[in-house]
Amino acid sequence: MKKIILFAAMALFALSASAQGKFAHVNFSELVQLMPEADSARSQMQAASKEADETYQSMVQEAQAKFNDYQQKQATWTTAVRESKERELTDIQNRIQVFQQDIQNELQQQQNQLMAPLYEKASQAVEQLAKAGGYLLVFDDSQFLYVDPAQVTDLTPEARKALNIPAERTLEQLQQELQAQQSQL
Repeated sequence: MKKIILFAAMALFALSASAQGKFAHVNFSELVQLMPEADSARSQMQAASKEADETYQSMVQEAQAKFNDYQQKQATWTTAVRESKERELTDIQNRIQVFQQDIQNELQQQQNQLMAPLYEKASQAVEQLAKAGGYLLVFDDSQFLYVDPAQVTDLTPEARKALNIPAERTLEQLQQELQAQQSQL
C-alpha cells in the first residue's frame, strides 16, 4: 500500500513538475513533537504510565508475598489447602498478565487520543501555509531520502511559527529534557 502511495506521489510530482508548479516539504514529526501542546500530552502520558507502573508493582509485590508464604508453609498444609493456594497463585499471575495487556492497550489508546488533535492542528497549519504560498504539493521529509533545496521550499520554519513553537526549541533539546525527566524518576 505504501508503495502504491509513493508511486502515486511520484507520478503527481512528475506531472506537476512539468507544469512548473511550486513544491514544499515539511518535517511533520518535528512540528508535532515540538508543539507546546505536546508537552502537556507527554505529561499526561507520563502520569498515566506512572500510575499503571505503581499498580503493576503492587500486584507483583502481592504475588511475591503470597508465593513466599506458599514456599514457607506448603509442607505443613493439607493437600486441599496447598491446591487452593496454588490456584490462588495461578489466578494472581493471570491477573497480572491480563493487566499488562489491558494497560498497554489503554495507554496506547490514550496516547492516540491525546495526539490526534496535535496531528490535526499541525496538518491544518501546513495546509494553510501551502494554500497561502500557492504550493501544489507539500510532502513530509520522512517520506523522501533526498530533497533538492533549490527546487523545493522548506515550510518547516513557517509552520513552527504558525504553531507557536519557539525558534530556539529543537528536537535535540527535547530529547535532553525527556532524558533529564527520566533520570529524575
